[in-house]
Amino acid sequence: MATDSKRNKNRCSFCGRSEDEVGFLITGMNGFICDSCATQAYEIVQDALGRNKQGAAAKLNLAELPKPQAIKAFLDQYVIGQDDAKRYLSVSVYNHYKRLLQQDKGDDVEIEKSNIIMVGSTGTGKTLLARTIAKLLHVPFTIVDATVLTEAGYVGEDIESILTRLLQVADYNVAEAERGIVFIDEIDKIARKGDNPSITRDVSGEGVQQGLLKLLEGSVVNVPPQGGRKHPEQKMIPVNTKNILFICGGAFDGIEKKIAQRLNAHVVGYNAVRHAATIDKNNLMQYIAPQDLKAFGLIPEIIGRLPVLTYLNPLDRTALRAILTEPKNSIIKQYVKLFEMDGVKLTFEEAVYEYVVDKAIEYKLGARGLRSIVETIMMDAMFEVPSEQKDSLVVTLDYAKQQLEKANVARLQNA
Repeated sequence: MATDSKRNKNRCSFCGRSEDEVGFLITGMNGFICDSCATQAYEIVQDALGRNKQGAAAKLNLAELPKPQAIKAFLDQYVIGQDDAKRYLSVSVYNHYKRLLQQDKGDDVEIEKSNIIMVGSTGTGKTLLARTIAKLLHVPFTIVDATVLTEAGYVGEDIESILTRLLQVADYNVAEAERGIVFIDEIDKIARKGDNPSITRDVSGEGVQQGLLKLLEGSVVNVPPQGGRKHPEQKMIPVNTKNILFICGGAFDGIEKKIAQRLNAHVVGYNAVRHAATIDKNNLMQYIAPQDLKAFGLIPEIIGRLPVLTYLNPLDRTALRAILTEPKNSIIKQYVKLFEMDGVKLTFEEAVYEYVVDKAIEYKLGARGLRSIVETIMMDAMFEVPSEQKDSLVVTLDYAKQQLEKANVARLQNA
């Protein structure tokens, strides 16, 4: 045991300092360790484990991976409709797994990655699809927002911060992060203002698109592990984006006008009337093509690096009614659960659902409109019921109308 016989003081068995010279000593069976040596030992162990972890990513087994139909079936439990987008997403994710397996085997044929871009109006389920599929994946997955990105050197987040998020999800295991999937939301917000190149510096639009090119294509990027500008002294981590799948989503508000212009441009001659009759003017998004994205403001280079283009249908009355009650995490089920935690059984009249759907269509906010309407109707009940000794609550049509009208009148008075 490390004890100073002259002064009868305990000493650290590693560094030899006495208990007076350290913060505290941890006593073992045959010796002592000081707080400083314990901290260093922990860092050495973590560093060694980190190197081992980064040496190889977890092995994928094709037999254990979810097939495209299984991925779509899982998405169906949470997202209503949007079959086309689900099929594209399921196939792309499954192919991403197969691509990783093929690279592990070192095959001669190199499969290129198929980055995806999803286009759909607000509230149709783009972000929900991304969040839902993240629950099923065997690789790191992160969702980032393109609206905060700017060119390096300007106020905002660096483009490399996208990979910082992926590293954090992978516990800084570089090999795992290099096999991950990134969902870039609000990609339409970095579109340049017109179809022509900008004559001024567009640091949050075209400049960000130019910066994204190297990430989407596949290159070694030096990533700041804690974010770019807050810790300039940090060591950069090199990350190869060659095997990272990028899924982009955006509302592209107003792109229907670009689609309509393109479709009308081809309607010439005797077949004009017949061709016009086949076009569904209520859902022009289904006819979207890469040239429409270019007309909206995405640069051709970035469109070329997003080869899979899919769309989300606008939500009709049937879809909105189903979203309200059918999915596992439906809006109504969430409120029933909230009241159940207070010991209150919450039920709704069938007519309330139809009323909420009518209002959501009127407000044109998609599925998010449903949530805000139900929240407005339930606000007073959520405020009062927890303090009352009630075991049940029935929301009637009259109550729903009264609550919504009261809220609208209050807002008008405040305005």
